[in-house]
Amino acid sequence: MATVPADLKYAKSHEWVRVSGNTATVGITDHAQHELTDVVFVELPAVGRQVKAGEACAVVESVKTASDIYSPVSGEITEANQAVVANPALVNTEPHAGGWFYKIKLSNPAELNALLTPQQYQAQIGAA
Repeated sequence: MATVPADLKYAKSHEWVRVSGNTATVGITDHAQHELTDVVFVELPAVGRQVKAGEACAVVESVKTASDIYSPVSGEITEANQAVVANPALVNTEPHAGGWFYKIKLSNPAELNALLTPQQYQAQIGAA
């Protein structure tokens, strides 16, 4: 069963957000990495890029498929996790910790209200 940490907000497209002040860290959920299987490549957005909520801004490739990663919130990319570029397996082994993708300075914090709670996300993936 996929883990759904209680301190995160979730997008219906399986990205998670951990907010600290006006910055959010973004990654993909444990459920998503299980669906992808072995991640072999990660392409992250450039620092300084402006993204809108729902915009494709990163790519994950696994042995099965390539998937776009959508930004759950709007803002400016402030950091990209080079550790996950160098070692894509972190997405599988630490999806909610070392396998994060990027940090974004929120331009519209109210967008967080549209994201799913852990309970809502658990219901979506059927992991109640």
